Amino acid sequence: MKPTQLTRPTPPAAAATKLILILLIFFISSTYLIHTLRLLSNPTTCHHIVSAAAVANLTSTTPTLGGGSSIRSPEISQTILFVPDHPGANKLVTARDLTEISHVVFGIAASSKIWDRRKDYIKTWFRPHTMRGFVWLDKRVAMSAEDHATLPRIMVSGDTSRFEYRNKQGHRSAIRIARILAEMARMGLEGVRWFVMGDDDTVFVTENLVRVLRKYDHEKWWYVGSSSESHLQNMYFSGGMAYGGGGFAVSYGLAKEMERMQDRCIARYPGLYGSDERVQACMAELGVPLTRELGFHQYDVYGNLFGLLAAHPVTPFVSLHHLDVVEPIFPNMSRVQAVEQLKIPMKIDSAGLMQQSICYDRSRNWTISVSWGFAVQLIRGVLSPREMEMPTRTFLNWYRRADYTAYAFNTRPVARTPCLKPFVFYLSSARMYSGINRTVTEYSRHRVPHPPCRWKLADPSSIQTIIVHKAPDPHLWDRVCFCFHSHSLDSGHAYASAEEELLQDA
Repeated sequence: MKPTQLTRPTPPAAAATKLILILLIFFISSTYLIHTLRLLSNPTTCHHIVSAAAVANLTSTTPTLGGGSSIRSPEISQTILFVPDHPGANKLVTARDLTEISHVVFGIAASSKIWDRRKDYIKTWFRPHTMRGFVWLDKRVAMSAEDHATLPRIMVSGDTSRFEYRNKQGHRSAIRIARILAEMARMGLEGVRWFVMGDDDTVFVTENLVRVLRKYDHEKWWYVGSSSESHLQNMYFSGGMAYGGGGFAVSYGLAKEMERMQDRCIARYPGLYGSDERVQACMAELGVPLTRELGFHQYDVYGNLFGLLAAHPVTPFVSLHHLDVVEPIFPNMSRVQAVEQLKIPMKIDSAGLMQQSICYDRSRNWTISVSWGFAVQLIRGVLSPREMEMPTRTFLNWYRRADYTAYAFNTRPVARTPCLKPFVFYLSSARMYSGINRTVTEYSRHRVPHPPCRWKLADPSSIQTIIVHKAPDPHLWDRVCFCFHSHSLDSGHAYASAEEELLQDA
């Protein structure tokens, strides 16, 4: 006879614990399900201003980001798009709300000692009838009638003698230049969204500047610019600083906040070297980091900019700097004439300026690289796109003793193999054919000696001119809108959404 197996009855405490665990799991699962359904039914949408191209192509039947609605108003000939800026609020965005050049005020730092040499750079890009700006000098200078008609208004910076300056390697004019932002914010100008800082030897591509600024909500705090090309510069000063010569942009609200605290902030940093260091120190106190846009170019280099310009990154070309230091960007011209030459393609397709295209002639085994509006390179052999998109070291580091490892980006050496030396063709003319919506740019060969090549490949030396046909695309940089919005400071989660239909319709 088998013994009967007895089971111990479950204690009341253990049963209660099991019940609590079941209820807790049910509560957590329910909360997660509710939160997920809520997110799917009302996801975060783009809080940027939507580009005119994207807005114009949406119709009443096209869903917008996050399930918003687009409607066609019969009273006005524009599309209206409601974009939720945060949960529970809608923001009306129209093509009329886009940032324009009239919303931008330029602050140009200049010195009376070199004013006569530098002012012609400003004349190449500034248009007094459509732009607003001020040149800030240390004292009054003589102005001709032409200067008054072609330059921004001349201002004399305020007295800075009360500020201490201790850096033995620098100049106390850095304090004066750092205060330009606050001095402009104090002027009470109307309709300002952005203040853009630059030097008297900075050249802006203003259409591309506006394209970049449209990506950001001007009502929030933004500090937009780029670092130096020299890794050593970034180490010695700051890797999180916008270099003023390359230009940087500050939203209006942030500039007003800077105006309230900048003098006290500057007084706390007497040992800093330059003006842009002082601006960044104050930004750090306000908790505003640098937003990097690679199209702002400080160009802390010497020599020939060809390698950098012929392999420009995929981003709008916004500015040039240090034109007095580097060689003219086009050969056999003065520096100002070279900038005027660049304005020809800039006027017909500024969005495509300096953008690189790489292609191959299979029958001849040639590699062809087009930096639109600037130059074409024709090279024997097949070089990979990975190689061609690296700038060739036609330039020297700002610290002349430094080698190629002192750049903040990848570079490649100038070809030593005679057969790999590129045949370079510089822009000679550019035309726009509106009827067929095509640009035609012509590039003429740069006459320099080429060493003999023993490769059994077709010889490009007989080619004197290259003609490039391209359709202009003013909305080239309006393709993607990535948006980030934090629902809760406690949750630590950020949600991103991108609408594929905008890409297709635009």
